[in-house]
Amino acid sequence: MSANDYPIFRRLTRMNMLASTLALVVACTAFLAYDVFLFREGLLRNLNVQAQIIGSNSVSALTFNDPKSAQSTLSALSLSSNIISAGISTPDGQRFAHYSRTGGAELVQVPALAAGNDEAHWFGLNEVVVVHTIVFQGANVGTVYIQSDLNRFYARVWQYVLILALILFASLFAARFISAYFGKAVAQPIAALSETAQTVSRQKNYSIRVMDSGAGGEVSVLIRAFNEMLEQIQRRDDELQGARVGLEKRVEERTRQLVAANRELEAFSYSVSHDLRNPLETISGFSYLLLQEYGDKLGPAGKANLQEVNDATKRMAQLIDDLLALAHASSTAMHREKVDLTQMTKSIKSELQRRQPERDVSFVISECVSAEGDSSLLRVVMENLLNNAWKYTSGREKGRIEFGCKQESGTTVYYVRDNGAGFDPENIDRLFKPFQRLHSKSEFPGTGVGLATVQRIIHRHGGEIWAEAKVGEGAAFYFILQPELAARQWA
Repeated sequence: MSANDYPIFRRLTRMNMLASTLALVVACTAFLAYDVFLFREGLLRNLNVQAQIIGSNSVSALTFNDPKSAQSTLSALSLSSNIISAGISTPDGQRFAHYSRTGGAELVQVPALAAGNDEAHWFGLNEVVVVHTIVFQGANVGTVYIQSDLNRFYARVWQYVLILALILFASLFAARFISAYFGKAVAQPIAALSETAQTVSRQKNYSIRVMDSGAGGEVSVLIRAFNEMLEQIQRRDDELQGARVGLEKRVEERTRQLVAANRELEAFSYSVSHDLRNPLETISGFSYLLLQEYGDKLGPAGKANLQEVNDATKRMAQLIDDLLALAHASSTAMHREKVDLTQMTKSIKSELQRRQPERDVSFVISECVSAEGDSSLLRVVMENLLNNAWKYTSGREKGRIEFGCKQESGTTVYYVRDNGAGFDPENIDRLFKPFQRLHSKSEFPGTGVGLATVQRIIHRHGGEIWAEAKVGEGAAFYFILQPELAARQWA
């Protein structure tokens, strides 16, 4: 359970306790450090004074080589319980007199003083040593040292630590009591506010209100603002309920209109596929018979005109097929399944090579490329894109068509790329509009409906399609499929 999971009352109490503890620890630490510094300075000052007094009283003993007198002077240190040992040495470092609290004769090894220094001190873990030079009439006549223990220092430190611990404990107890008393005044209204918010969110009942506890200040402002927000939400919810009823009625009406429009579209598609196609087939058939039986009597100009009629009927039939395909792509029911685009591309490639075996076009097809979608509609997409690539590489001695996919920001992007005629990027906004062509019919045949059909199918799959190209350098078409965004369109 993390700190954020605790109730606000407990978090406020812990925050106050933590802040109080931190402030007290910092203050106590600073106070203790300052007292330790003062005690050390006082201890050193006392030892230096004692060393100076012993040095002054030992001048005559050193001058007249009277160790017993110096020893008597050192014996006065026995009155100081903290002195472990002391000694006087001659300028050449020889021991002259010595005092030890335990009665031992050992001499502390005192380092030589640096030039120009008359005194120095060294702190150890349990002791401190003070060294003082004895000077008489400007000459160094000897050195005195005093070794003191730090028992009183540590006793004083522990005494202060105990006092500070008691102060810290008492302060924390008081802070805990104060935090508990004042924390409830803040935490209880906020806890009630949180509980009400959870109840509203769970039950979707916006008529609930939070009672103002009279705590005043920001808490009361927060409670009033929350209640006003609930009132606004309740009012808007009532308005939304009324709007939802009206919207459902309008949706039902629009659905009936859409169903009627789809039926009309189906009737129109049937009419186009039968009523218009039959006259075209009649014109095409009679023009062909006329050309075959009376071609010699018509002359070159008549033959050319009759051939133009025949070609026009074929273009019209192709245009009818493309329009039907566009209507089919927009209205047909969709069935979601896993589609093997690699095998589909290979099948279309075989069909293209069978129709024009004389063409030298190499295909690069990525393996194991699949997608989620309607297989029949995706077949229309791949046929249009690959047919376009095949058509626009007809001017190349060696054409190249590539199909594959890549990952961009976690999304699969499919592409069909060729090295054909390409197109001007400035005209790319016309690319997916019906009957818009970027090349003349004399260059490349077509009706200009294929890419519009492709875009409509991609959009029905919740995806997008775009293109990149340069004149004379080929073109690339990219598309993504997101069928989960178009769930309502699946059968």
